[in-house]
Amino acid sequence: MEQRGCRAWLERCQWVAFMVALVLFWSGASAQIRYSISEELKEGTVVGNVAKDLGIDLSTLKDRGFRIVSGSTEPLFQVNQNNGILYVNRKIDREEVCERSSVCMINLKTVLENPLEIHYVSVEVLDVNDHSPIFPETEKRLEISESVLPGVRFQLQAALDPDSGQYSVQQYKLSHNEHFRLEIKDRGKDAKTPVLNLLKPLDREHTGSHRLLLTAIDGGKPPRSGTIEIIVDVLDVNDNMPVFSKESYTANLNENSPIGSKVVQVNATDLDEGSNGEVIYSFGNNVNRKLRELFDVDINTGEITVKGGIDFEIEDSYDIDIQASDKGSAPFKTDKSVIVNIVDLNDNAPEIEVTSFSNAIPEDSRPGTTVALISVNDLDSGLNGKIMCSIGEGVPFTLTPSLQGNMYSVVTKSQLDREKQSEYDLTIVAKDAGEPSLSSIKTISVVVSDVNDNSPEFSLSPYAFYVTENNHPGTSIFSVTASDRDINENALISYRIPRDSGEENKWASFLNINPENGNILALKSFDFETLKAFQFQVVATDSGTPSQSSNVTINVYILDQNDNAPVISYPVSTNGSAEGVEEIPRNVNAGHLVTKVRAYDADIGYNVILHPVSTNGSAEGVEEIPRNVNAGHLVTKVRAYDADIGYNGWLLFSLQEVTDHSLFALDRYTGQIRTLRSFTETDEAEHKLVILVKDNGNVSLSATATVIINVVEPKEAFAASDVKSSVKDEEENSVTFYLIITLGSVSALFLISIIVLIVMQCSKPTDYSSKHLQDVNYDGTLCHSIQYRSGDKRYMLVGPRMSIGSTLDPGSNGNTLVFPENRNDVYPDFLYLNE
Repeated sequence: MEQRGCRAWLERCQWVAFMVALVLFWSGASAQIRYSISEELKEGTVVGNVAKDLGIDLSTLKDRGFRIVSGSTEPLFQVNQNNGILYVNRKIDREEVCERSSVCMINLKTVLENPLEIHYVSVEVLDVNDHSPIFPETEKRLEISESVLPGVRFQLQAALDPDSGQYSVQQYKLSHNEHFRLEIKDRGKDAKTPVLNLLKPLDREHTGSHRLLLTAIDGGKPPRSGTIEIIVDVLDVNDNMPVFSKESYTANLNENSPIGSKVVQVNATDLDEGSNGEVIYSFGNNVNRKLRELFDVDINTGEITVKGGIDFEIEDSYDIDIQASDKGSAPFKTDKSVIVNIVDLNDNAPEIEVTSFSNAIPEDSRPGTTVALISVNDLDSGLNGKIMCSIGEGVPFTLTPSLQGNMYSVVTKSQLDREKQSEYDLTIVAKDAGEPSLSSIKTISVVVSDVNDNSPEFSLSPYAFYVTENNHPGTSIFSVTASDRDINENALISYRIPRDSGEENKWASFLNINPENGNILALKSFDFETLKAFQFQVVATDSGTPSQSSNVTINVYILDQNDNAPVISYPVSTNGSAEGVEEIPRNVNAGHLVTKVRAYDADIGYNVILHPVSTNGSAEGVEEIPRNVNAGHLVTKVRAYDADIGYNGWLLFSLQEVTDHSLFALDRYTGQIRTLRSFTETDEAEHKLVILVKDNGNVSLSATATVIINVVEPKEAFAASDVKSSVKDEEENSVTFYLIITLGSVSALFLISIIVLIVMQCSKPTDYSSKHLQDVNYDGTLCHSIQYRSGDKRYMLVGPRMSIGSTLDPGSNGNTLVFPENRNDVYPDFLYLNE
């Protein structure tokens, strides 16, 4: 008994020294703050000022989210974010929080963010004497044979006190009795056990039953106590007690052993004979309910087996009292302690806990930025509890170990880009070193928040737009569009036109832009004859901070309209009319050329009268012919020019007014004026002809010329006629020469264009669709056609009439048309031929 007491005392001393060393090491390593409070304090009781003791600025507590990291249950403590005071959140029952611990320490983890800080606070809950000792039963009955000799000890059930330390059961008192004395057995962690010692033999005939009152007293001030009544029944004659074969029993048992597994077998013998010598086994009186649920003992063999689930993490050893009793009428009982040591197995997977987590991180965060704090724990011991952590591959994140054991930081290892990937699912794997190894997986989602790191991008660069002249001021003429790869405000784009004084942006003052949708308005009407093209800049700016912007160049081409009337250039007059005099001999033959009308037009693509010349839109010329000309004499020729090609350049001449229809005829296509017959004496000497020249455009434009023909006598006219004929012949020859050169050039260019088109069509894929015609330079009044292929269709252009919605190619010098997609918008002059 003394040896066991010394051994228990040495173990307690070693345990205390180990705990003191561990606390000192932990305090030095973690630099944690420690407070002490009593249990059963009211809610709101102040524990201490954590922020002040840690040296944290009180003004930053709320902004940095100062808080205590707790589990799913309601926390015992809370911290005030305004003043940093730690207070009791709910009443603490030390016996509930620290059931079997001599020192009740509650470790708290406090977190501050931006930047992230973690501090550890330990609160020791001091015990108060709030529980009285309680015996398992209110009455205990003992049967003792009268033959029992003095000095025999009877172990009684110990009183239980949930309090610890000095507030637990410290002493027992027995009511006065001359036959019994109370002794105390110190069982180490199982506290003190009362033992009833027989002082002198019992005499059943004198006293058949003894009533004793056992009182358990704790060490509180004032002390608390509990009582049990012990009834001793005196039996007769069985005078031998069972004796165990071993002095002590020790067994090793693997945790999670199946139910029914053998732990150990005890054996006891009794020197008595008959029923007084038959031994049966049972749990001792001091074995609590938990042990009875975990183990079972065979009443006849003494074999101890597993009855419930054995878990090393709950208890690593058990001290079981086994009682051997004989079957005598007054049986003797002997108690023996059996120590069962539990062997740890790797049966617990690591637990992963996210203690602090920022689910959104800016995409411009530097490598090494902390995203989350991970703590891992394994209930196993030794290698079974050693944990290794890793993170999934292919993500720009890594795990960094912390100074605190089993703590890791999830940090960025490379630059993030939200436009490439906006969210990551991080898989954290914790694996222990046991055999076989167990692992756990935790997945957290990290959202990459947007940063304004992308400039707006225009859909085209540069833009090219075509605007018809004489547009209405204030109407939208075209629009630009830009997009931004960012999101939300960083992608909200506004448009503007820079208004600097530079030469290239001088036309921007005549434009305005809608800042929201990019629609561009013209503040003035454009005139093709004044301005044919200009260029300006548009700037797109997003709404981020700081904002990003980009610009684009816009080329604007003005398209011509037929808004200028022809102007007579000869004869020149300042009063709004022109008059020319031509003389012809009276006897000229029919078809005689009298004169030629010339005019021009400021517009592009419509008829221009070259002769006679005028400045107010009409022309008048005077021709003289001899009276004796024959029928068919060429009097003159009205000449006109149209810069257009095809139908728009095909001019027709007609007589609007003539004094005598029987004398003169006008060629519809050439403009030649010839005599129909010879002049007679009765014919007038002066004749007035009004000639109308118009093109075949969609909206036909025209010009008029007036020719006055004076019929002169042959002698007077011949001289003039010879001179004019020589001049006209020179003009005819010159015009014929230039016409031949022009027609030859046009024919050569046309053939070259056809060859180029054929080569390009053969070299392009079959699904290529061109919308542009080749540039054809045509000068004259004849209609022509162009055939070309686009995709699986063949088109023929019969005349260059402008279609609704078509635009001019900027490289075509105003002569090449771009067809709209919808063929129904094209005028009938363009024929579609399906193959």
